[in-house]
Amino acid sequence: ELHRRSQRRAKPYVKVNCAALPADLLESELFGHERGAFTGAGATRVGRFEFAQNGTVMLDEIGEMPAALQAKLLHVLQDRSFTRLGSNRVIDVDVRIISATNRDLEAMMRAGTFREDLYYRLQVIELRIPPLRERQEEIAPLVEFFLSKYAKVYRRPAIRPSPTLLHALRQYSWPGNIRELENMMKRLVVLQEEQLILSELDRLRVSSNEPRPAAEPAAASFQAPPPAVLP
Repeated sequence: ELHRRSQRRAKPYVKVNCAALPADLLESELFGHERGAFTGAGATRVGRFEFAQNGTVMLDEIGEMPAALQAKLLHVLQDRSFTRLGSNRVIDVDVRIISATNRDLEAMMRAGTFREDLYYRLQVIELRIPPLRERQEEIAPLVEFFLSKYAKVYRRPAIRPSPTLLHALRQYSWPGNIRELENMMKRLVVLQEEQLILSELDRLRVSSNEPRPAAEPAAASFQAPPPAVLP
């Protein structure tokens, strides 16, 4: 959404999951390589940064990036240039960097596993998203959204969650945040049995030693808040 609303919206938006690839492959993925740069490099490859010229690169799970690669990323941010693996040719690049992580980068800096200079170079504007358990008022509209979405995807009957289910969902701590809620709503759409989801929530609470949920209000209801208006 940041890319779509920006002056770079006509240029590429490229996402890279830093946790999905080992360090050697991640470097090639980001910056590309020349033919013969390493075993198996049978052809020259353009990296994500080069491909995203004048656009946006989204570095997901940046807390998983190895230290050696952090140094090269810092160089790119400072000098706006890099070299492909196996090449001496400097490539100038102009991209916006958006990064995301579920790790505590400040704690990682203190432990010496994340570079302090890279952290402050990335931290121009920081958005902290609270865990779902701290945003209980958002659970009901998210449930409605996912149920509607996956009813269409799987061509299953639409389900309207009962007040009992919504109450149980609001009482759960959601260690997996929205992804966990989304997957649970997928199961509800596929199985078409609300009691199975309630039983699963009880099992999850027991396995994680969570306290029993508070009693359900006599008249459970929910009114969605008005949509946010972006400046």
